[in-house]
Amino acid sequence: MAQSQTLKAQKRTKLGTKASRALRAEGRIPANIQGDGVHLDFSLEETEFLTSRRKHIHLYDLDIDGEMETAVVRELQWDTFGDKITHIEFRKVIRGVKIESEVALEFYGHPESGILNQLMAQITVNCIPSKIPDSIRVRVDKHAEGDHILASELEMPEDVELAAPAETELATIVAAKYHVDTTADEAEAEEGEEGEGEAGAETPETPEGEGGENS
Repeated sequence: MAQSQTLKAQKRTKLGTKASRALRAEGRIPANIQGDGVHLDFSLEETEFLTSRRKHIHLYDLDIDGEMETAVVRELQWDTFGDKITHIEFRKVIRGVKIESEVALEFYGHPESGILNQLMAQITVNCIPSKIPDSIRVRVDKHAEGDHILASELEMPEDVELAAPAETELATIVAAKYHVDTTADEAEAEEGEEGEGEAGAETPETPEGEGGENS
């Protein structure tokens, strides 16, 4: 896996919704970088950035009109449908210096009993930017109903440290709930009640002096 990649970027002279929309129409993604007193607004070529993500790149050398900045992605903003990236926020870093990052948790396996109730989707780790993992795996198959999976159980990749408290609860194994369909039984019961009412119905008696011959 490549540790870093250089991306060409262009400073943004116009900001705002209209300018951002125009950039996206040209196949570029609005972005900025912040940290250590730096704030720059720029844009990146969309295809080049997406290709780097498919290569699992985490550390970038941004060439912003000849001004070099080393950064990691801090946040990606997506459109309403989650199909396209609308904005990228980078975080300025120093190569070789550890930082804290949020990394996705990847749960695998099936519990011996019960079902998995996932409480967290990410965990905070501490490592140099080039060592940020794509995800950290969480083993589930050694657990059973009633168990709590804690951050202390994680097998951390080489040179990556857990930054979250060890007692952080990642997931629990809860009892499986089964749904019993009582619709058919209720329908049969209702039919039975209706049938009993019809079979047991008596013809009302005619009170004396009513319905007889006229005297």
